Amino acid sequence: MNRLALVLAVIAGALAGALGYATLNRPQPQTDEVAVRAIVEDVLSQKAAAEIEQPAQDVAQIDPDVLNPMIEQFLMSDPKLLQRMSVALDATLQAEESAKAKTALADMHEQIYNDPGQVVLGNPDGDVTLVEFFDYNCGYCRAALPDMATLLAEDPNLKVILKEFPILSNESIDAARVAVLVNDAGVDYWNFHEALFSSRGKVDKSAALAAASDLGLSPVQLELQMGEEKVAQAIQTSYTIAQALGITGTPTYIIGNEIIPGAIGVDELKSRIANMRACGETQCS
Repeated sequence: MNRLALVLAVIAGALAGALGYATLNRPQPQTDEVAVRAIVEDVLSQKAAAEIEQPAQDVAQIDPDVLNPMIEQFLMSDPKLLQRMSVALDATLQAEESAKAKTALADMHEQIYNDPGQVVLGNPDGDVTLVEFFDYNCGYCRAALPDMATLLAEDPNLKVILKEFPILSNESIDAARVAVLVNDAGVDYWNFHEALFSSRGKVDKSAALAAASDLGLSPVQLELQMGEEKVAQAIQTSYTIAQALGITGTPTYIIGNEIIPGAIGVDELKSRIANMRACGETQCS
């Protein structure tokens, strides 16, 4: 349901409830005939209540021909009402999402920041940590690579954690498996990372093994190790974190208590990092 429909539904529900209440609770005119009938019905109902349970009274049905003009009149009396309700709804939904994200991030803190198999770049003791979930065949990740390069070059106090999150193809999974082994080998992972994102065509096992070979690693040995349990577990950890946090696409960043989907650009990343240093949140009030 879109925002406008949701707002209208809230208004309709409120008016229908009010009208239904008035209909059900409107006093009936009292005449002698009505009074006598009420006494008889009261006696009969008491007798029946001792034998069977009375069914619940149906809720009054509101005639759309009555309700719709009321809604229209209500809205037209204050044309800016929907705008204010939309803004309030946005604020409420954002607050709810923020609260859920903070709880999920707290629950997954160890896996996000202290997993022994993850890639760590920049200053390992940096005062701000930027986490990125990526797929080697993600075009947006490729376009965002210069943003990460700029941050690493210009910010000596930034810690960067890269999470292998291959979700686009089997080729992505193969490349991620090689990447896990490259990271474990202790060679220049950033060089390998840049090489894959700078390559042409789909990034697959062959491309990953070629980039690893350029760093002095044995492609044959890497291919033999790709199926090891520790390699699968390293990637599974990223899947587990992503599922807990509701991450479904790449790139996705984490800074502080904010989960940031999509390539938002280097300026926005810099702004959020600066805010973390200034007030401990990505958005300073």
